[in-house]
Amino acid sequence: MTPGLAFFYGGLVRDTDVINTIKMSFVSLAVIALEWAIVGYSLAFSNGSPFLGGLSWAGLSGVGETPNADYAATVPHLAFMAYQMMFAIITPALISGAIIGRMRFKTYLLFILLWGLLIYNPLAHWVWGVGGWLRNLGTLDFAGGTVVHISAGFSALVAAIILGPRESGKHASQPHNVTVRNLGNVTVVVRLVWF
Repeated sequence: MTPGLAFFYGGLVRDTDVINTIKMSFVSLAVIALEWAIVGYSLAFSNGSPFLGGLSWAGLSGVGETPNADYAATVPHLAFMAYQMMFAIITPALISGAIIGRMRFKTYLLFILLWGLLIYNPLAHWVWGVGGWLRNLGTLDFAGGTVVHISAGFSALVAAIILGPRESGKHASQPHNVTVRNLGNVTVVVRLVWF
């Protein structure tokens, strides 16, 4: 879904921001995938405190073909980790729509790494992780409504407020290419239907 998001945002921004916008979505794949494999998955899903998981699965140690009964009793643990990584990748990519034209690309790299470590991983543990305090209260997070959508929306709002107006300033910004935007919609729909 992240490439579809890149097309969607790419079609909505000014022509001078298209490449940067697409790079923001694709770099999320690389940065968050590495963070997730090194410590993110363990912090989100391994046993720890009610507020943060431990490091027992750091570097994907012990995450293999054998299913984990706590999360997916019939699915290989590695497949469950990859499925959860998809959510970890798309969430900061959703935030990028609010900071296009407001944040430099190198700053965005650091931002998504820190955001994943400090916001996404603890929140995922709270809601989805065994022993997470919101999970223990009986919270049901259908389709990532809290972990993905609320966290991305709130983070995007806060980032936009802190960063201020876009560089375009007071001039109205016209969408670059509505056809590319629609390609993004089609890509996401095909991805949802196919899987």
